[in-house]
Amino acid sequence: MSSPFYQSRTGVFLLATLCCVLWGSAYPAIKNGYALLGIAKADTAAQLLFAGYRFVLAGAILLAFAAATGKRVFALGAGQWRQVALLGLTQTGIQYVFFYVGLANASGVKSSIMNATGVFFSVVIAHFLYADDRLSSRKALGCLVGFLGVVVVNLGGNGRLDFDFSLLGEGFVIIAAFVLAAASIYGKRISRDMDPLVMTGWQLGIGGLILTSVGLGGSGHIAAPSLPAGVLLLYLALLSSVAFALWSLLLKHNPVGLIAAFNFLIPVFGVALSAIFLGESLLHWSYLAALLLVCAGIWMVTRPSVPKRVAG
Repeated sequence: MSSPFYQSRTGVFLLATLCCVLWGSAYPAIKNGYALLGIAKADTAAQLLFAGYRFVLAGAILLAFAAATGKRVFALGAGQWRQVALLGLTQTGIQYVFFYVGLANASGVKSSIMNATGVFFSVVIAHFLYADDRLSSRKALGCLVGFLGVVVVNLGGNGRLDFDFSLLGEGFVIIAAFVLAAASIYGKRISRDMDPLVMTGWQLGIGGLILTSVGLGGSGHIAAPSLPAGVLLLYLALLSSVAFALWSLLLKHNPVGLIAAFNFLIPVFGVALSAIFLGESLLHWSYLAALLLVCAGIWMVTRPSVPKRVAG
């Protein structure tokens, strides 16, 4: 009997790559959203309010779709409600506080590459939680190569690392990547007893409400969106609902290390799309070197092990 599409090699590659294309497109889309809505770089409250609206809408879209396909979206036990609430707080709420602030203080190109550190966090955390997902020397070397890419992308023209790194920019993007990695693995665990579509819809909606509350509590304000801004917000909500739902499905049925490694593709698409839609430089030597290193990292982490020959 053949494996389901989301467990086949072709299915995993296609679905994971689609998720990475969508997430990569979020970098220029968010920055364009800031511009269309007049959200200043220092206006953290408005940024979080923007994120909150996006994820509340994304959660509503997923839950409506789940209900339309016959899934019982409200049939959760008390323990499951606590689980999706915690997942929403971490994976959407806390993670995007750091992500949105970091993105506002770093370029879309650099942010997309820095966010790839989540791959390394996922691989290391999975090593301690899953017996079939151990960190081999090959995976460790792949992580080292990928981290080298992260270092390289932070080198400025003077070759100094510290001149082009800020805690509120690149630092917050890395923190967001760690929170997302840990929360995604937690989501894999609770999805054993919960439909991934329903789980993702509730965690996006709950996280979105948290972000909206924080933004409003900080006196955040967003003017009534124009048609282009409204279309952009809808696109961001749709990409989140589709990508997170597919990713949760893939994580539920496949090893964490295998799926997480595809996150290395996000900077590839993020760099290209940021260069196209934001007019950011694609040809800086540090960006190109970093892309080569993170692509080498994904190859090393996902390459199948070669069985050792038995003498005799």
